[in-house]
Amino acid sequence: MTTYLLAGGGTAGHVNPLLAVADRIRASEADATVLVLGTAEGLEARLVPARGYELIVVPRVPFPRRPNWAALAFLPRFSAAVRGVAAVIRSRKVDVVVGFGGYVSTPAYLAARRAGVPIVIHEANAKPGLANKLGARLTEYVGVAFAGTPIRHARFVGMPLRPEIEQLDRSAVRAEALAFFSLEADRPVLLVTGGSLGARKLNATILASAPALVAAGWQVLHITGSNSEIVDPGVPNYHLVAYCDRMDLALATADCAVTRAGAATVSELCALGIPAVYVPYPVGNGEQRFNAAPVLAVGGGVLIDDADFVPAWVRSELVTLLGDRPQLAKMGRGAASVGVLDGTARMLDLVHGALTT
Repeated sequence: MTTYLLAGGGTAGHVNPLLAVADRIRASEADATVLVLGTAEGLEARLVPARGYELIVVPRVPFPRRPNWAALAFLPRFSAAVRGVAAVIRSRKVDVVVGFGGYVSTPAYLAARRAGVPIVIHEANAKPGLANKLGARLTEYVGVAFAGTPIRHARFVGMPLRPEIEQLDRSAVRAEALAFFSLEADRPVLLVTGGSLGARKLNATILASAPALVAAGWQVLHITGSNSEIVDPGVPNYHLVAYCDRMDLALATADCAVTRAGAATVSELCALGIPAVYVPYPVGNGEQRFNAAPVLAVGGGVLIDDADFVPAWVRSELVTLLGDRPQLAKMGRGAASVGVLDGTARMLDLVHGALTT
């Protein structure tokens, strides 16, 4: 019987691959114990217990970016977090620590190193985060979602996908998916999403462009995000959804997508062969542009800067693209050529490799 401690959280980009690996362990190893290490503030606080896993909460201790009073308090707080994780490893007889990035991963890596427990890392972004860059100094078992990710000991495994995405047969469920969202069967679907929290600029541009997109013969499934203040304008064939718990069905409807370029989003669209317009999030360390680079290189997507994603661009460029169905089909094939459907199995193979050495 193996006890796994999976560490990661904060954003869907960390939580979703963690849950994909957890689900695969639960499905394939009946006697295994899966524990998840996370914070009380991140998405994991809701998603992990809802999926049926035990969440062990540690304090959120971000690395200080500048010398101030918070920086003075960092070291004792961080040391306490490491000791807390080490106590969990000892008391629960953890056999391996698998980290997916985020604030909780660094104390998990250090605690595992002190306890002599194998460490395995998955880096979801093409531009690696600080926690995983530090952790990669402590282990040779580092899986990456994107080939060429600049991190030590990188092995390309792809993105661990949620079972409902990995096993999705888009053709088989398309009729069900269209009915679920009250979409018409004779119009192609443009799926628009800025992620779970939405994207203000992306949402506003699509809302203003809805009449032009519908006039081009398409219907729009626009997932605005739970924090959006957008009001449905009542345009026929424009369907506004604040939050979507069935992204598998949403993806089954999509003939094209307009979206941010988060690692999980890019990976899912490529795995399913869906052509997309990527509008990278303009804040942060620029990792979203790097995430989209492989699919752009094979012609599977189009990238437009957030500042340039305006209604005039939609009317001139996006509407033109949507009118070229052969080009969209070619883009879909390009996306599929760099997509990976078995990232979960590849990542778990890496974990088992660490356990057997």
